[in-house]
This record gives sequence, C-alpha cells and structure tokens, in this order.
Amino acid sequence: MSPRRWVVALERAWDSTRLRRDRSSPPTHFRIEPYIGHGGPDGVVVRGRVLDNPPGADAVDGEGVGAAVRRTLQHFATRELPGVPLRVTVAGAVAETVTDEEGYFRVRLEPPPGALTSPWTPGTVELVGDYRGTTAPAAVVQVRVPSAEARFGILSDVDDTILETGVQRALRMVLRTLTGSSLTRTPFPGAVELYRDLEAGVNPVFYVSSSPWNLHAFLLAFLRHRGFPLGPVLLRDLLGTWAGREHKDDRIREVLDLHPQLSFVLLGDSGEHDPQIYAETVRAYPGRILAVYIREVRLDPGDGRVEMVSGSWGSEVPFVLAADTDAVRRHATGLGLL
Repeated sequence: MSPRRWVVALERAWDSTRLRRDRSSPPTHFRIEPYIGHGGPDGVVVRGRVLDNPPGADAVDGEGVGAAVRRTLQHFATRELPGVPLRVTVAGAVAETVTDEEGYFRVRLEPPPGALTSPWTPGTVELVGDYRGTTAPAAVVQVRVPSAEARFGILSDVDDTILETGVQRALRMVLRTLTGSSLTRTPFPGAVELYRDLEAGVNPVFYVSSSPWNLHAFLLAFLRHRGFPLGPVLLRDLLGTWAGREHKDDRIREVLDLHPQLSFVLLGDSGEHDPQIYAETVRAYPGRILAVYIREVRLDPGDGRVEMVSGSWGSEVPFVLAADTDAVRRHATGLGLL
C-alpha cells in the first residue's frame, strides 16, 4: 500500500470513530461553505463543503506569526460532515445532493434559457430537512456567468504563476504557507495589472490549482486583497479518496466543456506539470486555445522538461516561456489580447 493510501486509511478510521461518537448529538458549528460556481447556457456547476467547525478568522494588519500559523492550521483541522442532504438552487433550477465522505458536494444544474445574469448570478445551498437535530439558514453561492461580450476566457494556475510560493523548495513553501496570510503573501510584479487588462471588465478568469480546498478561503481573500479579477477557484481534496486524487486536467476540462462559446488563454509555470497539462489541453480542444504562457520558475532551467513540450509544439498556438510578467504582456499585446 502506498504512503498516501495509508494516510487515507488512517484518516478514514479517525473520521469513522469521530462520527460514531457524535452521531447522537447535533453538530456544534454546522455550516455550509459554498465555493464560487460557474456556468452559462450549457449548465452551471456548484461545489462546496459542509463542516462542523467555525470559519477561520480574517487576517489583520500587524498580526504576529503565531496568529498566522494558528489560522493556517485551522484551515486544515476540519471536522467534515458526510451524508448531509442538500438542495442547491440557481436561477430557478434545483438539484439535490448528499455530501461525500469528506463533506464535499458538487452538482450540475440546468437553468432555463435566459435565467442567468452576467457577470454574477446568486444561488442558495440549504439543508434538506433535519440533520442530527440541527437546522441552518441557507448559504449564498455566487456563480460566475460570462457575458455575450466576452472575447475569451483566462484559465490560470495560482502557485508560482501569480502567487510567489516556491513549490520546488518544499520547506520554504511550507513555511510560507504556515506563516503568511492573505495580507502578507505577495503576487509576482505586474501580475495584478496583467490579469485586470486581460479580463478587461468582461473576460472571465478561472483559477485552477493543485492546492487543497482547505486553502480556498485564503486564496479568495488574497485575490480580493491584491485586486485580481474574481472568478472560480478550483482546487482539490488534500488526500483524495481510495480511487486517487482529483486531477488538475479534470477541472480544466470542466471549464472548457461548460463554456464552449469561449476560446481560452492558459497561464501557468514551469515548476510542476503545467506545460504537459496545457499541451494535452491544446490537443484535446483544437481551435479553442489562443496562447499558452509559462512563467519560468525552475531551479534548474536546463532540466529539459519544458523543452520536451515546446520542442514538439505546433505553430498554430503560441507557446511562450516567459522570464517575467512583462514578457507575457508584450506577447499578449502583439496577439491583440490586450
């Protein structure tokens, strides 16, 4: 058994014991945490999680490292609630679902034609009936709806693409995650202005990352604080299930399939697998990708991983390995994207 599967097994055993102990009493801090949804004429996808712990405190200016560490650990010390019956309503469309073993839910709805409003359509996620003797108010979910004036969509990685993380230096990455906050973590120079100009008030932005859903609130607060265009932040479960982890390319396909009217600009970095994933996306969606921009962040730029992709790249879609944001801006301007 792989180490990850051992950890999953231990987590499942701990959760089962906790749930057996708590099943006769109502949750203390029952809450529904919807994530930003997205959709259009071809449907709407809404995700979220149901938890039994209070929401984490917001970061404040001047707080110490200890406060930042405690808040980060609270993001991961979750008491998820499986088997919770929910009803999701968006623009008159209704879907019922039940949370999975990690407390997550995902539904796809089909609102009637013309019912969605751009750029945002509100919806609700509510508890159906009684769960362990508790009731709760409906939670509001916001759904990003591209307008008819959108020229293209922007699909972007987060870590080491817009947010300085240092994924290849594991210890540094962990320290930054533990001790930083949405107020202190920094974007790459020029990234905010580039994304605002690409968005241009109408083009939707989708953030797709391999970070865990536990960091969703932090990433959303970071985007708001730094002034990035808001959009769905699509992450993954920290450990996954017995079947494995959700793959990043699954969420990319979800975005492209749900918005077939849009072409896309893809932005990522060279630190992990973005070049390979984006190359497969270009092949799977011919004519849909306008350009691929990869930020160079490798510790060893001569390792050949990116060059294996770029060396076999066709000429129909620009593939740009960029040293900084200015290089992306110059190329995007030349293509007429800005």
